[in-house]
This record gives sequence, structure tokens and C-alpha cells, in this order.
Amino acid sequence: MSVLRVLTYAGAIMAFLIGSGFATGQEIMQYFTSYGYWGVFGTGALVLILMTYVAVEFFLVGQARKFDRPSRIFQYYCGKYLGTFFDFFSILFVFLSFTVMVAGAGAVFEEHYGISRYIGGVGLAVAVGISVWFGLKSLVDVIGKIGPIIVVVAIALGLLGIFRNPGGISAGNAILPTLDLTQASTNWFLAGLSYVGFCMLWLAAFLTALGKTAHSRKEAAAGGSIGAIAFSVACIIVGLGLLANVVQVGGAEIPMLVLARDVSPVLAASISVMILTGIYTTAVPLLWTVSSRFFLDRTLRFKVLTIVLAVVGTVIGLLLPFSQMVNIVYVINGYVGILLLVLMLVKTGTRVVRRQPL
Repeated sequence: MSVLRVLTYAGAIMAFLIGSGFATGQEIMQYFTSYGYWGVFGTGALVLILMTYVAVEFFLVGQARKFDRPSRIFQYYCGKYLGTFFDFFSILFVFLSFTVMVAGAGAVFEEHYGISRYIGGVGLAVAVGISVWFGLKSLVDVIGKIGPIIVVVAIALGLLGIFRNPGGISAGNAILPTLDLTQASTNWFLAGLSYVGFCMLWLAAFLTALGKTAHSRKEAAAGGSIGAIAFSVACIIVGLGLLANVVQVGGAEIPMLVLARDVSPVLAASISVMILTGIYTTAVPLLWTVSSRFFLDRTLRFKVLTIVLAVVGTVIGLLLPFSQMVNIVYVINGYVGILLLVLMLVKTGTRVVRRQPL
């Protein structure tokens, strides 16, 4: 088992999940912080357990089965017909998630830099299109190294928000009912399931493809578990940091920038770069996942489709405000992902009971 490869896999998971929603804080506000203590700790624990299971399971199946197409993971869990539905639905969702990344980049440019969001959205699409053009191997090499850095910075900012206002967590929890915050669901438990659900639709094909490159089951399981646990812990810490400052960040499109700006304009400038990096590291595998579903990596058709999707995604992503895009795209698709989670658990349980190999 290669330790470097394990860390690269873990980094790729973190980088994939830390997109515009997480890096800006908007996703954490809607799924965790807006429910107070139950949201941060209840949703956080639920996400930690289920996300670890999902990441390891996708990695192991990919390593064992070595599907000719990563999307066959859906037929493995759901059967021919329902699996086909999830296959195409997940591709639609992954593409719509790419449009959310475009919206997030536009929001950062507009709120922090005072530059047109169209420049931010188009700039992201160009950078992502170029990256996907060079294929999955170079993609993993790049984002696997960026991911851990972003997680460390996000955790540091969350801790800074807590330490600068230690009494703010209890005060924020008490004042939440009086604030008009957008929530992902009617309660923290459903929000947690929905969160895991939409992350699964992101991760399925991508982690199955990565699992195929793992040299052993231990390597695949270690990479999946470390990445999922680190990401879940980061969600909890950032959620607490936002809760401690919920009055200031509650109505912001980019809550993390508000936290940073309260400390120093220089820090805010650095965090804005981190956010854009986080958006980029998620947008790249999202776009790759869609293109690779239809054509082989690095072929001419793959490259042409990548450019077309980048253009269309940019147009869609700049139509609605960023916070609305997060709430609509992630929440709706998260509930569909819950069904996939149930089917995965049934498949895993049946396999264990019958002692069937992967």
C-alpha cells in the first residue's frame, strides 16, 4: 500500500467535495449552521458515518470490478432499469452542479472584487475546460494535492471564527429562531441525508474510476475513509465558526468572506483565492464526469463535448443568484440520492450476509 497514493486519493475526495458551496460557506449555512447545535453535531455525525461508508464502498467496488465505464456502478447497486435512471439522472445533476460552481465563482468576483460576475463565471469555465482537456490522470495529480491545503485553511478559518467569539456559539444557537435563514430541509436529520445524497451522486462515477487505479483493497479503503472523515470534520468545524458569527454571516452570499473580512482585508483577499481554488477543484472533476460518460477520456469527441458543456454550463450558472442555485440544485437532487443510499445499504447488507465477493 502506497501512503502517497492513499493521501492523493483522500485529497482528491476532499478537493472534489469542497466546491463553491463548501468553500463559500453557503452550503454549510444551509445544511448545518441553520439548525443550530443539532445541525452542526447531529448532521455532522450523520454525514461522517454515511460519507465514510459511501466513499469506501465506491472505492472498493471500483477496485474490485474495474468497470469499463464508471457509470456502471449504478447498475451494480440498482439493477438494469433503475440503474439506468440513476446513471442519466446523476449525469444531469453533476452537470447542474458544475453550473453552481460557475455561479459561485461569479458571486466571489462580484461580492469581493467588485467585478462583474460574468467575468468570474467565464474565467472559471475556461480554466476548467482546459484542465479537463488533459484527462483524468493529470486531473487527480493536481486536485489531490490542492484538496488537503484547502481543508486546512477552511478549518483554520472556522477555528478563528470560534476563538474570536467563544460565546457566540451559544448566543448564535439561541438567536437562530429569530433569523430568516435558508435551510436545506424541514429538520436537521433530513438535511443530513440530503447532503450525503447529493454528494453521492457527485462521487459515484468519479470514485469508481479512481478505485480502478488502486493497487489493493487496503489502499482503496484507506483513501476513501481518510478523505471522507477529514471532510466531515471540516464541515463540523466550519459550521461552528459560522454559528458563532451567525448574525454577521446570516444574509451573506459568501459567509466565509465575511468571517475573513472581520479579521483583516488581507486575510479576506487570501480567502477569496482559496474559495476560487476550492470551486475550481470541484468543477474540474464534475465536468470530467459528464464528458467521460459519453466519450473516452482524451479523445477528440471527449474534448469537443467538454468545451460545449463548459459554454452551456456558464450560461445557465449566471442566470440565478448563487444561494438560490445551491438550494435548488443540491436539495432536490439530494433527496433522489437518498434512494441510492438505501439501495447501496441493501446491496452491501445482502453481500455481507451471503458472504459474496465484491
